[in-house]
Order: sequence, then C-alpha cells, then structure tokens
Amino acid sequence: MPSELKNKFENYLIVNRFALKTQKAYLGCIKDLARYHRQSPDRLSNDQVQDYLVHLIKQRGLSWSSCNVAFCALTCFYHKFLDRKLTEIKIPRRPRQKKLPEIFSRAEVGLLIENAKDLRSSTLLMMVYGSGLRVSEVVRLQHHHIESERMMLRVEQSKARKDRYTLLSKKALEQLRFYYKIHRPGTYLFSGRIKDEPLPIASAQHMYDYAKDKAGLNKGRGIHTLRHCFATHLLMQGVDIQLIKEFLGHKSIETTLVYLHMMPERVSKIKSPLDADE
Repeated sequence: MPSELKNKFENYLIVNRFALKTQKAYLGCIKDLARYHRQSPDRLSNDQVQDYLVHLIKQRGLSWSSCNVAFCALTCFYHKFLDRKLTEIKIPRRPRQKKLPEIFSRAEVGLLIENAKDLRSSTLLMMVYGSGLRVSEVVRLQHHHIESERMMLRVEQSKARKDRYTLLSKKALEQLRFYYKIHRPGTYLFSGRIKDEPLPIASAQHMYDYAKDKAGLNKGRGIHTLRHCFATHLLMQGVDIQLIKEFLGHKSIETTLVYLHMMPERVSKIKSPLDADE
C-alpha cells in the first residue's frame, strides 16, 4: 500500500473521529488486501476484492467477527474514502448473528467473584458486573469517575465517543476503597505493569477466565458476560428497559430488547388475552 495513500486514508479516519482501535483495524485490513494482491488497493477491481473476501472466509477460516471488521473496513475505504459507487465495488451486507448470550444466575456471579485470583481481580469483576461495564471501560476507570455521593459511575468517551452515567454498587464501592488502600493505584484504578497505563484488555479477560475455571462454570464465553448479567438481572428486578438502555450506553433500544428474550420465566407467567378471564 503506497505510503501516500495510507497517510490520506489514516487522516480520513482521524478527521472523521474513528476510534483509535478502529483506525488500526481498518488500516491493517487494507494493508492486508494490498499484500494479498501485491497491488495498490485503489487500483483493484471488484473481482479482486471479492476474491480477497473469499480468501478470508474459505482459506483463512476467519470468525464472523473478524470478517465483519473486514466488511466494514472495505466499505469505509471504497465507498466512503474513495467515493466509488456501489456498482463498482460490491461489499456484501454484514450478516447478523442472532445467537442469544449466555448469562449466570446471581449465585453464579457471586461464585465467580469468590474464585477470583486476587483482590485486584475480584474488584475489577465486581465493577464490571455492578455497573454493566464493557471491558474497555473498566480498564480505563479513573478516580474522578467514581461519584460516591450520588452512587453513580461516570463512563467517559466510550463506544461511539459518548459519555454516560451508570449505577455504582455499594458492595463494589466498599471493595474499591479497600483495594485502594492496599494497592494505591495511579492514574487508572486498574493498571498494568506500568503504573500510569491502563490494564491491557487481555489481562482483564484472563482474570475472568481464571475465576470462571476455578469456579467450575461452563457457560459465559468472556468477561462481557457480566455486562449481560447486569442488564438481565436489572430487568428481572422490574427496572424499566429504557433506563437499562441508558446505563448500558446502547444507541438503540433494539439492542437492549434482546434481554427480554433471556427471561422465559416472565413470559411463562403472562396469560394470553383469550385466557385473561380465567
């Protein structure tokens, strides 16, 4: 990929305020496309782009999520950055997965936290579950985000660069205060080897995996499971779904509505209008 084209595309992503992680992923995809065909990507034909997509799916066997990133990167590069018409470069619509996430019961969440490797791990897991955080959010928590007077947690510049407020758990706050006395964290509440840098996401995921394995829990693929548990357990308490949407920072209520499908016991108690008088 010619350096001039790379710089222009990178500047386009920056000016349009794409997240740093997204910038790296999109640039990496277009570089990989250029390497695959050994040609500048702006000179490729539709057939060559389609051949690359087949290569990703068939030869490399990439997962749905990885292919999804490639679809988005190619759409951004050809249709938005190069302004090439849909008839010139055809990028297939992204397939949607309709698989419901697995969740833990409240007792299982408690068991998971009890089996955390150490104080830092248990505190981090409590913050994720107690406030419904994404892993990228919990590793970037700072002292001023904790608003204990209002029992609220401020999440700054998260997905889609939005700020929001969510719940602050009393139990998590007590644990956090104890953790602070022992570890005296720097800029970030959870840091890596370098004190003033956030904990790597992979390390947070490892904390979850360790606790899950030790607790003997077989479901729940990743730490994001705790965010699903937060939403579902609030819904089971009768909390309004619109409020849950705001806590989670979802752009659309449709994203939050998926949690209704994870509560079959509520559905089983509802009577059909035909049977309402019985």
